[in-house]
Amino acid sequence: MNDTSKPSLAIIIPAYNEEDGIASIIERTLAARAAIQQRADIGAVEIIVVDDGSSDRTAEIARGYPEVHLVSYPKNKGYGAAIKEGFEHAHGNVLGFLDADGTCDPAFFIELCNALRERQADVVLGSRLGPGTQMPAIRKLGNRIFASIINLWGGTRITDSASGMRVLRRDSLPKLCPLPDGMHFTPAMSCRAIFDPRLKIVEVPMPYSERTGESKLRVVKDGLRFLRIIVETALTYRPLRFFGVIGSLFLLIALGYGLYPVYYYAANRFLEGWMIYRLVTVTVAAISGINLLAVGLLAQQTVSLIHEDFSKPRGSRAWLNHLLLKRLVPWGVLSVLLGVTLNAQSLWEYATTGHVTAHWVYVLTGGLLVTLGIELVSFGVLAHVLDILTARKLFVHRYASADR
Repeated sequence: MNDTSKPSLAIIIPAYNEEDGIASIIERTLAARAAIQQRADIGAVEIIVVDDGSSDRTAEIARGYPEVHLVSYPKNKGYGAAIKEGFEHAHGNVLGFLDADGTCDPAFFIELCNALRERQADVVLGSRLGPGTQMPAIRKLGNRIFASIINLWGGTRITDSASGMRVLRRDSLPKLCPLPDGMHFTPAMSCRAIFDPRLKIVEVPMPYSERTGESKLRVVKDGLRFLRIIVETALTYRPLRFFGVIGSLFLLIALGYGLYPVYYYAANRFLEGWMIYRLVTVTVAAISGINLLAVGLLAQQTVSLIHEDFSKPRGSRAWLNHLLLKRLVPWGVLSVLLGVTLNAQSLWEYATTGHVTAHWVYVLTGGLLVTLGIELVSFGVLAHVLDILTARKLFVHRYASADR
């Protein structure tokens, strides 16, 4: 008998041409139901097989199990689309899924559901990279690389972002959407759970066996999709880390490449003609670096507004906000004034005689300062507009909370 006072679990099994293994995974899942209910404090367990347009006997075999809800459609839509179709038909307030290839043990939903409850998580995934894993070496390497990228960007310690066995709370699903239809569905979900401050993701090591039948994963093609979805998702939550790192590299290049001309000028009071190429490189790198830092800060401010993250900036972002973002307009005005002052005599000379006799380094430096100043003022105005919009959004949010 099902206890309606307890959470219910829906297990979705996406299947595409899995006639060799579908019966086994269904029977193993059915056999694990009682243990899941008893040991994971689950009231009911429903099993949904989504036949993703298979051309073999997958649907026919699944239809032979009356306790299983079969969803079948004629055209293949993709791994992620099949899982989302299962979500649409599920009644459980806890949603779970596992692959139909027999690599994961359905009884492991006990550990996943317990972790979801005990650790108050939104998403719990089973890591396939524990001791004794039977995952092929190339896939193991790829998963570790993707996990390292996510951890570097998100400050986490996830080991298997693409795991195909996990559980999540139904009420957390809207925060995880939209999710793609293809094989990159799972890393996309992991990234959103990691980067969204409203969500908590937990990982539990699990056993992983060699699959039944041929793998649908294409290492290079799907690997590139995994990488793209990781970068795209990270940019929608942590753009400052991306732009900030690249911007800092440009500034370091400008600093390192510009030290020698500065030293040479201080010692000799003039610059060699060939140094113009070096200084043009310094100019481009310096402008690019500051622009990228400013864009990163503005993008982060915009993302925080969209996601309604009103927490105060911390760490490097707080330092950059204080030093750069909140002072963009005065820094810009100062830069323009310095550029104009540096070339005041040259400007007057050109206006009255049509010629400039000053050394090219003054014109180049002045042009850099004026260009940079105009851009900083523009960024500063945008930052101020975002501050106003954030203040309005925060007021509405607080007013709505107090009204309730």
